[in-house]
Amino acid sequence: MAPVGEAVVLVLVAVLWGSTGPFLRTGAAGLEEVQCQGRLQQLLAEIRFLGLNYKYMVPFLLNQGGSLLFYLTLASADMSLAVPLCNSLALIVTLVTGKILGEDIGGKRVAAGMLLTVLGVMLCVTGS
Repeated sequence: MAPVGEAVVLVLVAVLWGSTGPFLRTGAAGLEEVQCQGRLQQLLAEIRFLGLNYKYMVPFLLNQGGSLLFYLTLASADMSLAVPLCNSLALIVTLVTGKILGEDIGGKRVAAGMLLTVLGVMLCVTGS
């Protein structure tokens, strides 16, 4: 795959990973209320709750699709660039998606810390 194509796929992976996290948290709401006797019955009840909940399953499947794309892209991409690029972009997308959904993202300190982390990763990537 051409380097530009790899970059496009890696950005898509970051968007899939970053945007689905807040939706997974929203979709899993109510899981704490599932109560059953015994560990196995509790596990099965929680799996059934999540598996039958489209608000959880749609983002989960999109997230796993991103993982599959990432795995396939790693066959030709430079891993030392792919991993930090995807993680940094996914972090930004998660922040933006969470903010849009009204999540408490921790204020300006968290946003500044995330920005500094992304800048640090970018410095490392461009330096290699």
